[in-house]
Amino acid sequence: MSNDTGNLSFLHYLPYSAEDERFGMVCTTAGSADILPNTVYPPRIKDHPLIFRQVAVGRVLPEFQIVYITKGQGALTVEDTDYTIGPGSLFLLLPGIKHRYKPVYEIGWQEHWVGFCGDYFTRLLRENILSREHVVFRMGLQEYILSYFNHIFDEIRAQQPLYQLRACTQIFSLLGEMLVYERRKEQPGSYQKIVEKAKYLMESNIYGDINLSNISEQIGISTSRLHEVFKNYTAMTPYQYYIQIKIHKAENLLEQDISVKEAAYRLGFEDQSYFSRLFKKKTGIAPSEWKKYLYR
Repeated sequence: MSNDTGNLSFLHYLPYSAEDERFGMVCTTAGSADILPNTVYPPRIKDHPLIFRQVAVGRVLPEFQIVYITKGQGALTVEDTDYTIGPGSLFLLLPGIKHRYKPVYEIGWQEHWVGFCGDYFTRLLRENILSREHVVFRMGLQEYILSYFNHIFDEIRAQQPLYQLRACTQIFSLLGEMLVYERRKEQPGSYQKIVEKAKYLMESNIYGDINLSNISEQIGISTSRLHEVFKNYTAMTPYQYYIQIKIHKAENLLEQDISVKEAAYRLGFEDQSYFSRLFKKKTGIAPSEWKKYLYR
């Protein structure tokens, strides 16, 4: 993707329609550039809208951006935090957060970026799924990451009907890869074994009472430790997981000619009313209506 001058090799700022906005996600910009050593950054500055030109000295954007560096070295500052950026680094820029970045002047870098906005991404930020505490993802040089950018670029070049939706599908997938990487990186290898053992014991005892103390004892850790490890690894508590698999089993039982009372009893719920309320909360359908719902 490099060129002889070290300038931009691909750059688009994109319009989007009311139809695109209804999907809750739109792609606003995308591009790539090979910044050669001793090149003033950003190159061809007048090709960028004014709000984007201050990237090297400090700016605040109204949108999200993901930048992937595949060659060279540089620096990123987000508010008061400095990061060294090298090959294989992705960084996430959040709306309303002041930042600046640029390559080392004597070294340069190769960058690929995509900008996006919309209610869907704003909700991810509001729910703290996207966070200012996690903006740099050192995932290495990966062909599959570069392929997301290339697919986005291809959609933008063609601009066929609903290309915005296709581009945003790639953005969503890229964000998913980044979040998965960050979550898995934080998990010690022992966590997986603990969680797998706990799941096995819960599934083996699906018709019994929910007894986390007994499960913890069989694994050889405290109940509080089980709760901590399980929640960090799965984003749900052991109790929540246990309830989920019981409700799934209840769905299977109710598909057969088994009464709500019998299903509740088999799954260890002494209170049928509680079971019915819980089932409806998790599925949106009353257990007495489940079979009718499936075969309507």
